Parts: sequence; C-alpha cells; structure tokens
Amino acid sequence: MELETIINNIHALPKESFAMLAAEVEEVTIDKNIEFIRSGHVEPYIYLIKSGIVRGYVRSDNKEITFWIGREGEVALSLESYINLKPGYESIVTIEPSVLFRISSASLLALYEKDVHLSNWGRKFAEKEILRTEKCLIPQLFTTGKFRYLELLKTDPELLNRIPLEYLASYLGLTPVSLSRIRASI
Repeated sequence: MELETIINNIHALPKESFAMLAAEVEEVTIDKNIEFIRSGHVEPYIYLIKSGIVRGYVRSDNKEITFWIGREGEVALSLESYINLKPGYESIVTIEPSVLFRISSASLLALYEKDVHLSNWGRKFAEKEILRTEKCLIPQLFTTGKFRYLELLKTDPELLNRIPLEYLASYLGLTPVSLSRIRASI
C-alpha cells in the first residue's frame, strides 16, 4: 500500500501538505519476528504498514498476550510514547517480513505546528487510534470467544491464514485449545 493512500485513508491532505509529510518519512524493511517497538522504552517513531503483518503484545505472568494485529494500511505505534513521551507498555513485532513507513514523532509534531491541514490530520489520526482501541477492548469484555472468532472470520478471513494459531488465540482472548475447539465446531 502506498504512503499517500495510507495517509489519505486517515484524513485527506492537500498535495502541499502531503509533500511536507512525505519529505519526513523513511521506508524501512523489517524481517519476520523482529521487535521494532519495545516495551519500557520511549519510541521515537510511528510506523505506517506498507506491507506485512505485525502484532502488539504485552507480557504478563511470563506469557505474551496479543492485543492487536496490524496489517497493510494501519498504524503501529506506542501511544504512551507518542502522546506523553514516556516508555510504552507494549511491544510490536513483525509476524511476516514487512515494509513500513516511519516518521519521527518529533518531526510529526513540528509539522502539526506548521500546517493546519497536517494538524487536522493528526487530530483525525488520534481519533481513529482511540476508536481502534475501543473496538479491540469492548468485544473482549462483552462477547464470547466464539462470537469474536466468527466476527473475524466474517470481516477479515484472509487474516486468519496469515497469523499463527497461538497469536490468533491470544488476540481473541482464548487458549489455543479453546480456539481449536471453536474452529472444529464450525
């Protein structure tokens, strides 16, 4: 997915504003199973996923709990680092070889000061990240694992073929055994 498409899917920018933003973006290629955002560190970049799959996770009781799966066109970042310039609680790792666009948070904040269109883009970006977080959290609280699996099967069946079972189970709030039982019953 191209940078302009990803940016404009968040909020459309005039050509001049997009050009200012694009001038600050760097494309990086990251191999499979590489942790590019580490918990306990202030992450100086936000990433836009050009190609590949990544997962966000936290460690709890010596287990990794996957709370987010990102794919082409999505943003990968530590919200705590981006908003408060503090160490993040999450780690983000590639599930498959990935190409990412990255921009430093400091550069992005400076662009917000220079250009009202970029400032509005930043507001829309933050709003979408809040909604994304809410869409992950609320189903975990009020729906069954089977319902969550069926929703994912309906909304993004291709994703199921790109994610190892253990990560998928964790993302859905299930054990691998429970997920296998759900899949067998369908």
